Amino acid sequence: MESNNIPIVKMRNITKRFGAKVLANDKVWLDIYPGEILSILGENGSGKTTLMNMLSGIYFPDEGTIEVNGQPVVIRSPKDAFALGIGMVHQHFKLVDVLTAAENIVLGLEEPFDIAASSAKIRDICSRYGFDVNPDQKIYDMSVSQKQTVEIVKVLYRNANILILDEPTAVLTPQETDKLFAVLRNMRSDGKAIVIITHKLHEVEEISDRVAILRKGQFVGDMLTKDTTPGEMTNMMVGHAVKLNIERPDPVNSKPRLEVKDLSVRSPDGILKLDHVSFTLNSGEILGIAGISGCGQKELLEAIAGLQKAESGSIQYVEDDGSLDELLGKDPLEIRQKGVALSFVPEDRLGMGLVANMDLADNMMLRSFRRGHSFLTDRKAPHDLAEHVVHDLEVVTPGISTPVRRLSGGNVQKVLVGREIASAPSILLTAYAVRGLDVNSSYVIYDLLNKQKQNGVGVLYVGEDLDVLLELCDRILVLCGGKVSGIVDGRKAEKMQIGRMMTSLGGEA
Repeated sequence: MESNNIPIVKMRNITKRFGAKVLANDKVWLDIYPGEILSILGENGSGKTTLMNMLSGIYFPDEGTIEVNGQPVVIRSPKDAFALGIGMVHQHFKLVDVLTAAENIVLGLEEPFDIAASSAKIRDICSRYGFDVNPDQKIYDMSVSQKQTVEIVKVLYRNANILILDEPTAVLTPQETDKLFAVLRNMRSDGKAIVIITHKLHEVEEISDRVAILRKGQFVGDMLTKDTTPGEMTNMMVGHAVKLNIERPDPVNSKPRLEVKDLSVRSPDGILKLDHVSFTLNSGEILGIAGISGCGQKELLEAIAGLQKAESGSIQYVEDDGSLDELLGKDPLEIRQKGVALSFVPEDRLGMGLVANMDLADNMMLRSFRRGHSFLTDRKAPHDLAEHVVHDLEVVTPGISTPVRRLSGGNVQKVLVGREIASAPSILLTAYAVRGLDVNSSYVIYDLLNKQKQNGVGVLYVGEDLDVLLELCDRILVLCGGKVSGIVDGRKAEKMQIGRMMTSLGGEA
């Protein structure tokens, strides 16, 4: 791409292999300019994070050269990268929970420890760019967005001029995303070069000046964001046009499968998160749950799955003969044995959803080891299931014996969602099933959910994208402040109508 600026970074013929099977980057060329926000776009496993890990010193390229400020450089560690003004904020934060923000920010620096001076410098950085960080706050008391802010300030504290953010909005609310983008624009105005690794096309359009696209480890091209379209970017990402409308078959032989009546749930600190919520989930349908972040979606699914204690109300499973079985008071294992599967993509996928150091097959076995009738566990079935999930969801991995911590965030998520869908439930509770997934992978998940629906499964789908909810779901239940604002027909409702219902109990139903 032509530019009046001189690139601050030039990457040429960058190649990286993992073992004999995985070619993560194949002769990639990339330029990064000062005073711009560059989005690196690509499917899960296309090599985006690997490429930036080589620029930030996590990996070393097998082939190729890197220039910074016009000079050839060798980057063998994050320390080398920081010396060149390069810093990266990873998806999984590298913070010590029991330390304060200031202590985390200065940790590892070879300079005299002066917490007062460090805190003053941190406040100066925050004032300059619009961050909101309390240097004295402990990490364990922070929200995910606050932890991310600490990571960014940590990079700036080390005088980085080139900042790389890996999926920075994956676990942020829309409001938190807006705040982050405002800060990034301030940093761009200050001459920083900012690289965002992302899957989200609407965010590429909103925040980036330029977009570079990788496909299967190769550089496909780059262009000014204003000169391209979502359809063109999608085509370049996957190598073919992706139909951007979701199939929605009609419910077949639908009958009540779950009856929730007057359900109320409080958080551990006594806040009422669900206030007399009532609805019916039918077999063979997808019931969407819409609401602004924190309005009770998480508590609703966890209460149904037995992970959250309810204050009052009832959750009844409807047997095939029409008899009712109360789920409240049962433990999660008893509820799973009823055929209720919870696929929840948490903020910390590796900490809560999967065991990071276990391989794919062993993570599958976590759902089945209790079924054995001997001292020896059955390893063949989880092994076959892992191969099935890898094949069907196109999980990029050297093999099923690979620890899941080595997979990209999107591939970790595919394993997590695929494991739950493969358990053949009668009720599937799924929250944020496509969070962090590229468009092609997202449509694979949508197709799988529709197959579950056609098999007679009642699917409860919590999602962040109203357009997807309207296209995918048969009905949509809207939560506002922990109460049911209304239930609408997914085929007839409009986005603005649901938006009003999300923010006001007086919204249209």
